[in-house]
Amino acid sequence: MTFYPTLATRNSSLLNRLMSDPFESFFGSPASRPTHLMTTDIRETDKEFQLEIDLPGFKKEDVTASLKDGYLTVSAKTATESNDEAKDGTYLRKERFVGSCNRAFYVGEDVKQADINAKFDNGVLTIVIPKKQPEPVNEEPFAITIC
Repeated sequence: MTFYPTLATRNSSLLNRLMSDPFESFFGSPASRPTHLMTTDIRETDKEFQLEIDLPGFKKEDVTASLKDGYLTVSAKTATESNDEAKDGTYLRKERFVGSCNRAFYVGEDVKQADINAKFDNGVLTIVIPKKQPEPVNEEPFAITIC
């Protein structure tokens, strides 16, 4: 018995993509798009930690940050009209995120809200958290009384 490769087995993923929803072949399937939000870069310097959190499509007034028990929690929410009827037609597909998301970062219980600086610019939230400077160690000689 001889087996011959076919187009369906050789390029099944391509064929499946082309034969499924026509929009998915151009825009990617929901499974191929990143589903995570709030991607974050964390940089450390000698004096501080810098967080850069991507929040594309969010407005400054829809982003909040809170500090509790040593955790810095960043939350963002967005909403659009629920009407699927457009002025010039009906939406066939909506892929924009609607809802809320949040992330928490442990920054330590010694960090105070007044120590944290944040700015939101072009869909990127930048948060600067100062490092706690180590307490100087007292290295002066001291006397021990031996009994």
